[in-house]
Amino acid sequence: MTKGSINVSVENIFPLIKKFLYSDHEIFLRELISNGTDATLKLKHLTQIGESKAEYGNPIIEVKIDKEGKKLHIIDQGLGMTAEEVEKYINQVAFSGAEEFLDKYKDSAKDSGIIGHFGLGFYSAFMVAEKVEIITKSHTGAEAAHWTCDGSPEFTLEPSDKADRGTEIILHIAEDSTEFLEESRISELLNKYNKFMPIPIKFGTKEIDDPDFTPATTTDAEGKEITEPQKKIIVDNIINNPNPAWTKQPADLEDKDYKDFYRELYPMQFDEPLFHIHLNVDYPFNLTGILYFPKMTNDMNMQKDKIQLYQNQVYVTDNVEGIVPEFLTMLRGVIDSPDIPLNVSRSYLQADGAVKKISSYITRKVADKLKSLFNANREDFEKKWDDIKIVIEYGMLSEEKFFEKADAFALYPTVDGKFYTYEELFNKIKANQTDKDGKLVILYASNKDQQHSYIEAAKAKGYEVLLLDSPIVSHLIQKLESTKENISFARVDGDHIDNLIKKDENVISKLSEEQQTELDTLLKEVIPSEKFAVQLEAMDSDASPFIITQPEFMRRMKEMQQTGGGGMHMFGNMPEMYNLIVNTNSALVGEILETKTKKKQERLITQSLDLARLSQGLLKGEELTNFIKRSYEMIK
Repeated sequence: MTKGSINVSVENIFPLIKKFLYSDHEIFLRELISNGTDATLKLKHLTQIGESKAEYGNPIIEVKIDKEGKKLHIIDQGLGMTAEEVEKYINQVAFSGAEEFLDKYKDSAKDSGIIGHFGLGFYSAFMVAEKVEIITKSHTGAEAAHWTCDGSPEFTLEPSDKADRGTEIILHIAEDSTEFLEESRISELLNKYNKFMPIPIKFGTKEIDDPDFTPATTTDAEGKEITEPQKKIIVDNIINNPNPAWTKQPADLEDKDYKDFYRELYPMQFDEPLFHIHLNVDYPFNLTGILYFPKMTNDMNMQKDKIQLYQNQVYVTDNVEGIVPEFLTMLRGVIDSPDIPLNVSRSYLQADGAVKKISSYITRKVADKLKSLFNANREDFEKKWDDIKIVIEYGMLSEEKFFEKADAFALYPTVDGKFYTYEELFNKIKANQTDKDGKLVILYASNKDQQHSYIEAAKAKGYEVLLLDSPIVSHLIQKLESTKENISFARVDGDHIDNLIKKDENVISKLSEEQQTELDTLLKEVIPSEKFAVQLEAMDSDASPFIITQPEFMRRMKEMQQTGGGGMHMFGNMPEMYNLIVNTNSALVGEILETKTKKKQERLITQSLDLARLSQGLLKGEELTNFIKRSYEMIK
């Protein structure tokens, strides 16, 4: 038997490992199973190239709990180690990584999940164990070895009678970590980190129906059929799927396979995904994966952190910020890349060259897929538009390259349910919706019901009205106005339709200048100036007498601030101001002016204003109650 001290200058390294890595202590199991997987895959490679005479067979990794003995066993059938290799890899290499880690992080525990980065995988066992044993036999047939360490720098290394190839790690679980002796806790961790690892992982056994047994049917004395009970058999409980869909070639998968895998990833998700994107690249970096477009809501925050990041089928995180472009964090699915460093900080990831290339590759791949889906079946794409628009619009805002490609598939729906690409829309409306200054005005509504009368006024002129109702639409139209030439967007309730798209023809007012001055004074005596700016305008005589609008710029700035437009707080604090456009050619307005009594004039103005407010959804509470009461009085 050999006894010795691990060559390490920090005497209390084990308490320090435990302290620094404690916030992430559950990942010890992932690290140990990953080591067992590596050892098994290395053996497979060596047998394939003829460098190992061992029979590979069908190896598994087994996890066993000994609750009574307070032990957790992780057993693999991989490469195994000789005593010399244990001395080298466990006592020397791992501890050089441990020292490097402590030198760098002993003053701060901010990056407490970086075990893998420093080669500390095996020593993460000491976060939960007071003593660790390794019993291992090399594939070369050399004598088996038994290493023991109790968390001090001292270890023992002696021969073992282990007969079969591979490594067994035994963790003597510490008093403060007995949760890891519970079957439910270990099952939860295996399901979280090891669900798709490439080697089958056994955790206990389970009872299933015997596939070779066919129950016999007999009849009793009364002639009723009796079927004998189904025969059960005990089988290994393999908790993982070693060959998940993303590891296969797209040509080998059908639509059903992708949907089945989505269910495997998200067993509690009841909606089917709208479509998928299979990622598969091996140059200039390695990356595989499948991304799914789920049915979206307009709440952007609800969707995030649904993409799972793997490294060689080992789960890393579902916080993919910095790896996946921001706008795609609302998607679901899996990304697997050996080129993404395991267990490193977010700031390190975002500065990493390979990660930046991966991000731009994914952006390009998603844009290309959307274009091909649009071209292949436009009708189906249009049906799904409401469920995917938030991702596409967010991408157009946040990724320049995606914005450039989006012209091919981004849609602009109208209030009548028609869909146009930008080019189609431009060609459709340029003749009719270009104003007297040569600028193309694109009209839109954000709510068909609330803005119905304004939409109808625009349609009466033969104008197209888009329906743009996502929460980021103000940001998007700002972006389009700054990148497309000589266009502007105007919401239909932003002004009277003749002011939104100004043509050369002028409408002459029926009222003289003197009458207009008298009307203006009268209106301003009744209408609260802190809420409404009164504008007299000559319009068609059949247009509404009073029209309430909100200036496009002010409303847009407020909307942009609500959805994260930084630096616009001043707009959010400003009171709601509206324009009240009074049609001087309306018969009712003429009647107000000719009415002899001041009281009746005020009543007509108040009633007209309230009708205009009602059409905009601005009449509420006590004012609405008074309006209804007054209206009934007038009917009488």
